[in-house]
Amino acid sequence: MLQKNKATLTNYDEAKQLEWLETNGLGGWASSSIIGCNTRRYHGLLVAATKPPTGRMVMVSKIDEKIIYNGQVAELGTNNFGDAINPAGYHFLAQFTKDLFPEWVYEVNGITLKKTIAMVHGENTTLIVYTAVKAAKAFTLQLQPFIAARDYHQLQNNESGLWWDVDFENGIFKNQPFAHSPFVYISVPGSTYEHEPNWFNHFNYDEEKGRGLDYKEDLLNHGTISVTLKKGQSIGIIVSTENPAGKDAFALLEKETALRKALLHKQPENETIKQLLLAADQFIVQRGDNLKTVIAGYHWFTDWGRDTMISLPGLCLCTGRFDDAKKIIAAFANSVSEGMLPNRFQDHDEPPQYNNVDGTLWFFIAVYKYLAATKDTAFVFEEILPMLADIMDWHFKGTRYQIHATADGLLYAGEQGQQLTWMDAKIADWVVTPRMGKPVEVQALWYNALRIYSELLHSSHQMEAAAHFAAQATLAKVSFKKLFWYAEGKYLYDVIDKNNVPDTSLRPNQLFAICLPFPLLEGEDAKAVLKIVEEKLYTPIGLRTLPTSDLRYVGVYAGSVIKRDSCYHQGTAWSWLLGAYIDALIKVRGTKGKAQAKEVVKEFTYHLEEGCIGSVSEIFDADIPHQPKGCIAQAWGVAEWLRVMKEYKLY
Repeated sequence: MLQKNKATLTNYDEAKQLEWLETNGLGGWASSSIIGCNTRRYHGLLVAATKPPTGRMVMVSKIDEKIIYNGQVAELGTNNFGDAINPAGYHFLAQFTKDLFPEWVYEVNGITLKKTIAMVHGENTTLIVYTAVKAAKAFTLQLQPFIAARDYHQLQNNESGLWWDVDFENGIFKNQPFAHSPFVYISVPGSTYEHEPNWFNHFNYDEEKGRGLDYKEDLLNHGTISVTLKKGQSIGIIVSTENPAGKDAFALLEKETALRKALLHKQPENETIKQLLLAADQFIVQRGDNLKTVIAGYHWFTDWGRDTMISLPGLCLCTGRFDDAKKIIAAFANSVSEGMLPNRFQDHDEPPQYNNVDGTLWFFIAVYKYLAATKDTAFVFEEILPMLADIMDWHFKGTRYQIHATADGLLYAGEQGQQLTWMDAKIADWVVTPRMGKPVEVQALWYNALRIYSELLHSSHQMEAAAHFAAQATLAKVSFKKLFWYAEGKYLYDVIDKNNVPDTSLRPNQLFAICLPFPLLEGEDAKAVLKIVEEKLYTPIGLRTLPTSDLRYVGVYAGSVIKRDSCYHQGTAWSWLLGAYIDALIKVRGTKGKAQAKEVVKEFTYHLEEGCIGSVSEIFDADIPHQPKGCIAQAWGVAEWLRVMKEYKLY
């Protein structure tokens, strides 16, 4: 159980940087800071995925509460209006807890009120349960909903013409904010409603301001909903885009509790693993009628091919979610085009983008690990192997962005103006880390794809073809050793360009030559690479993307969009890379490496109590104290930590 006490909660500047996240398995979420002050445009009590897993809209930004007792009014909400924090209800917070769900305890005027928030799996529905733990006599709980009703990337304003009309019947608030929009329903059993519509202007979102973006929003409040509570009573509230008539919040919460407990069934009794298992579930979402996908990160990413394939072993295979893994593999297999997996699916029914070289190769590893975990030969050999054959055919004859196998057996990729590897920052026409040619991790992935494909062919009794691709893999390995070893630095070049000119940048990408199922680098060379990565790039929360000695190194990820994107992979530390680092530790150093890996895990676990409580941030400042940045919850960060902890029993 993760907790924050009153000392933290009443420190506004500290507490506003701590966040919570609930998700619904559709791509939607509820999220805010732990003191209820929205600091991002992406924060909201009900962010609905209207076309799962996309079409996301912030429908209800928040609901602020008031306790009315003995003629006194205590406002529990917290809002930043720039020149004032009003109300400042964070002063009444006594405790925040993240276990199965986020929970808050307020203490005010002799009343102790507990609040629990949960999302309903498979619905654009948020539950709020209030319990009067302590109260000398009955009091009124007044609720003030703030409607945003806009795309999750946008901001609302008071000239947008949102509709003020509300139907209120049998304790259910109903409003359609504008024509053809989803409805907003708020069910508060036994309540009354007072209609008094008004715009509240200039909510300030500090995180957006810090990111150099527009940061002021106007929100519409239609009125207040009131209900009476006394000691021992609970009230269950449903906030939804679906009519909640006939539904019971307590029954829905009980169902969600059972689902989350099932995630933990037969899993190690370890708090870190427990929180990672709960976090892992948040990324696996519906795509289409009967398929699944992985949200790359909250709050602004959709599903990306590379992130999904890297995450699949940790999110699904190590957790026993084999059916989800199968549906994810099938979803991406159905979208292969010209031998390439989509780089990402977009919002608003736009066609997928295919600008990546490595996601397709990670697909081979995901399939290989799926087969090893499930023995599902029928699915792999009958449905997926023909797709892998098509992918290989395209890679040898050439596909988009000049991706093609070269005469030396390695894989070339790159065109001017295109970012094709995971180091994919682009500002207008400037690709920050173009890495055109033969990137080191792409060669490791390509070699693994060749080996895996050869093994699958052999297992399906296609011996001649299996031998051919095994020979291609051997050629790639020989060429790699000739081209990529930087003798002076005792590590691997990061890229070999089209003229065979090497890039001596010291980056973490070279670890993939060691840590994948079929290593390209072993023995003394692997030891040397691990040693320099450890000395120059390791931090407790991730690997730096450049050493501090590099003139391009940026230690703090902050400022405008241009400043942030220009240093995204120029020093900034990435959490997911610690998975590869731990793999390399154990492969290269054996028992000693495993002991060291356990220490790495211990050093990292503090992070579950910062940023998004109970999850893993995308990136961190490369400089101490390594502040979490980027997405507050990142799929491959969670997945890789869960994978290595379970795979190597690092608990």
